[in-house]
Amino acid sequence: MPRLFGTDGVRGLANRELTADLALGLAQASAVVLTSGRRAEERRAQGRRPVAVLARDGRVSGEFLGAAVAAGLASSGVDVLDAGVVPTPATAFLIADSGADFGVMISASHNPAPDNGIKLFAVGGAKLPDEVEDRIEAHLGIEKLLPTGGEVGRIRRFADAEDRYVLHLMGTLPNRLEGVHVVLDCANGAAAGISPEVFALAGATITVIGADPDGTNINDGVGSTHLDHLAAKVLEVGADIGIAHDGDADRCLAVDAAGNIIDGDQIMAILAVAMKERGHLTKDTLVVTVMSNLGLHRAMEANGITVIQTAVGDRYVLEELNADSLALGGEQSGHVIMTEYATTGDGILTGLHLVAEMARTGKTAAELASVMTVFPQILVNVRGVDHHALDSDDVIAAAVRDAEAELGASGRVLMRRSGTEPMVRVMVEAADQATADRLANGLADVVLEQLAL
Repeated sequence: MPRLFGTDGVRGLANRELTADLALGLAQASAVVLTSGRRAEERRAQGRRPVAVLARDGRVSGEFLGAAVAAGLASSGVDVLDAGVVPTPATAFLIADSGADFGVMISASHNPAPDNGIKLFAVGGAKLPDEVEDRIEAHLGIEKLLPTGGEVGRIRRFADAEDRYVLHLMGTLPNRLEGVHVVLDCANGAAAGISPEVFALAGATITVIGADPDGTNINDGVGSTHLDHLAAKVLEVGADIGIAHDGDADRCLAVDAAGNIIDGDQIMAILAVAMKERGHLTKDTLVVTVMSNLGLHRAMEANGITVIQTAVGDRYVLEELNADSLALGGEQSGHVIMTEYATTGDGILTGLHLVAEMARTGKTAAELASVMTVFPQILVNVRGVDHHALDSDDVIAAAVRDAEAELGASGRVLMRRSGTEPMVRVMVEAADQATADRLANGLADVVLEQLAL
C-alpha cells in the first residue's frame, strides 16, 4: 500500500480520501506516539495533561475535520488549544511559544478548495521526520488512549493566537518598510487576517487582493499559483512590489513594479546576499532543493556563498539546516525558511524581509532580483498517471538519458513523482527556452504514454 503521509502530511479530497473518520484516527494515533516521551510523562506526573495546538486554513471542510481532530485528541487525554484560522507557520510558532507538546494544522496549502490535509508538528514546532510519521500510521486504528473522568482532554480557544504571531513577526524586522507600496495577495486563505495588518504596522503602504475568504474560494484564481492578477494590480496602482501567499501562507512569491515574477530562488538569492552582508548567514551557506535554478548556484558562487542541495520538500531543507545550524534555505516554489525566526517556511515573514531589503537599500525589486540570472526552465506536471511506477519504467529512463545527453553541461533534467497526488513533475533547464520546452514536453508525452491510469 502507498504510504499515507506524503511530502507535507496527509492530503486528499475532503470527505472522500480525507474523511472525518481518518482525521479522528490520525489524531488518536498521533496522541499515542507524540505523548509517549519523557516530556509528556513529566506533565502527567505533575497532574497535567499533554497539550496540542490545533489550527486550520479557511476551507469549509476544515470545520468538520478540525472537530474530528479535536475530538480525537481530547478523547486521548490531550488538551487542545484551538487557534482557529491562522497560517501554517503561525501554528508552528504557537506550538513553541505556548510550550505545547505538538500541533496539528488542517490545510491543503496551495491545492484547490475541495482538497484538505493534516500536517503534524512536534514539540517546538518542527515538522515530523518520516520515521515518526510511519509510527503514527502504524498505530492508526490499532492502539488508542482512552482515559476517563478528569483525565480526558479539554478543548478551549487559543484566544490571543493571532496577536502573539503578529508581535513575533514585527520583532523580526531589521528595519521598517516606509516608502514602499506593496500589493498583497492573500489567496483568500489563512493570511487574509494577518498579512495586511503586519505590513501596515511595519510602515508599508498596502493594497490588498485575495482577502475575502468564504470557505470555497481559497487559491481560486489568486495567490502564489495565479500571479497574473497580482501583476495586473501592481501595474494598475503603480505599486513597487507585489507579494503573493498560498492558502496556508507558508509560501511567498513576488512580482516587481513591471509585473515580472520574482520566484523563490530569486528571493533566496536576495536574502542570502543581504544576510551575508549583515553577518547573519551562518557559514555563508544556503540550502536549496534539486529544483532550484542553475542561475541561483552561479549567483551564490559569485557572492562567495556555498549552496547545499536536498531532495524536494521543505522538510528536507529544514533537516539540513538543523543538522549544521544554518540560517537560510528553501524552495523555488516560495517556501523560504529563516531559522533565526521560524521552524518552517513562512510566507509573511519572507515577504516582510524582502520588502525590508528594498526599504533599507532604496533599490527596486527588479534591481535586487538582478543578483541572479534565471536560466530557461520549464516544469510540466503530468497528471492522471501511476506516479509510483516512475522509477521502475525503463522506457522513461532511456528517454531521460537521451535528453541529458543532448543537454550536456548546458542544462539538466529532473523528473520526480508528486508526494500528494497522482502526478509526475518533469523539469528541464537548458541554454534556451525553446530547447527546454521541447525536451520537457517530449518527456511528459513519454510519461503519459507509459504510466497513464
